[in-house]
Amino acid sequence: MDVRLDALSVVTDGTSLVRDLTLDVPDGRVVGLVGPNGSGKSTALRCVYRALRPTTGTVRLGGDDLARLPMRRSARIVAAMTQDGTVDLDFTVEEVVALGRAPHLRGNQALGARERELCERVMDRLDLRRLARRGVLTLSGGERQRVLLARALVQEPEVLVLDEPTNHLDLRHQLEMLSLLRGWGLTVLVVLHDLNLAAAACDRIGMLRAGHLVAAGTPADVLTPELVHDVFGVRADVVPHPLTGHPQLLYALGPAPSPAPST
Repeated sequence: MDVRLDALSVVTDGTSLVRDLTLDVPDGRVVGLVGPNGSGKSTALRCVYRALRPTTGTVRLGGDDLARLPMRRSARIVAAMTQDGTVDLDFTVEEVVALGRAPHLRGNQALGARERELCERVMDRLDLRRLARRGVLTLSGGERQRVLLARALVQEPEVLVLDEPTNHLDLRHQLEMLSLLRGWGLTVLVVLHDLNLAAAACDRIGMLRAGHLVAAGTPADVLTPELVHDVFGVRADVVPHPLTGHPQLLYALGPAPSPAPST
């Protein structure tokens, strides 16, 4: 299902957090939001999973105005893994993962055989089966992060919204998570701080600064030395990854590199 942020603005206490943001997330694609702290990335995501109502503008899911959808319907379509997602009670891993089925169940309805199998399959994909009966509060930050992603995937959404999903993950699990997202077939809108991970994981990137969309396009289009210096204030030389060809940024202190001469 495609997602469109259409002229989205969010104003809180007289401060504009997002300003006239228009961005398309095509069906089945991974689109990343990058930008400095405070650029409006997480605020934009909150509008997509209905934790925040935009001041003006519209979020559209498959052409439908998100604000007009029943909450249960949108909860079945959009799953979110938030930056501040926590589990305060010491449920087991398998209990937390099973909570992802809540939008599909009524009251205290128990999981059926298909749903139990789905939970087990997702836990297998995220290397969680061995932790299934562990209390979540006994896990490391990275393990909890994978549990929360499993809960979102068990929801069987059409759209997955992720705010810094690689926080607390070791390098192996960062790469495995991003590879999984690309191969799952969902429409994904993800905030990433690591520009090299964004270049490897995303089909398209939107770069924000002070609530404005500065650039949008393929990683090669957006992650240029000039834009990175302009938005982040750091020098970056861009080289192709020797195996994948994805752009990779090599950082250095100093002035921005001069644009390549035209031929």
